[in-house]
Amino acid sequence: MTQATIVDSHCHLDFPDFDTERDAVIARALEAGVSRMVTICTRLRLEPQVRAIAESYAPVFYAAGTHPMSAADEPLATLDELIALAEHPKFVGIGETGLDYHYTVESADIQQQSLRIHIAAARETKLPLIIHARAADDDMARILKEEYEKGAYTCVMHCFSSSAALAQAALDMGFYLSMSGITAFPKSQELRDIFAAAPVDRVLVETDSPYLAPPPHRGKRNEPAYTAHTARVGAEVFGLSYEDFAAQTTANFDRLFWKAAA
Repeated sequence: MTQATIVDSHCHLDFPDFDTERDAVIARALEAGVSRMVTICTRLRLEPQVRAIAESYAPVFYAAGTHPMSAADEPLATLDELIALAEHPKFVGIGETGLDYHYTVESADIQQQSLRIHIAAARETKLPLIIHARAADDDMARILKEEYEKGAYTCVMHCFSSSAALAQAALDMGFYLSMSGITAFPKSQELRDIFAAAPVDRVLVETDSPYLAPPPHRGKRNEPAYTAHTARVGAEVFGLSYEDFAAQTTANFDRLFWKAAA
């Protein structure tokens, strides 16, 4: 029987953690059934390096934006700049962008400004917006909704670990929720319940590697191959076989990240 294939919808292959063995990391991912990976650029000045990785490996696609925690330290992205990046055949999403008030609440205003520029780019390019949200649920839901009312766009709440209310707000706009290794942590039952209440055709899986390795690798460097561990937990959450959950989340990925569709 052939192995079920899945997609790591969010990783950071340009991070120094992978510098000495990027070839091996990607080979292990393919061996684990992870057929495609989206590597995310979090500072636009690093986009050329991230693009080079996507160009070097057939299974790797990329997205770029200004991470909310860097919004105050980086030049504000412009709409034209993001639209120009989107012309690259392997550029498949806008972000990650969003709001993070856990560590960087003092830059809330610039984060919100940056977020709205990224949303405009997602609307214009028809590429999915990739959202990072932490400790900012009310503002996050409000801004996503205000902008959606100005004109529809598609979006994934990456590494979703926020409230049921924010999950519902996102789902009501047709957005997707992505499961990271956090979903597989023993103490994450509340988060698993939020996913269980979501439509299974609106769920993606990711690693956010090198961070947040799922058990049995918790506390170690994460890598795209470990998407399989999170997907096994995801299959249990939805009462599906691993094969069916893998097929469903892959179909979801292809629908949302249409430029990277198999």
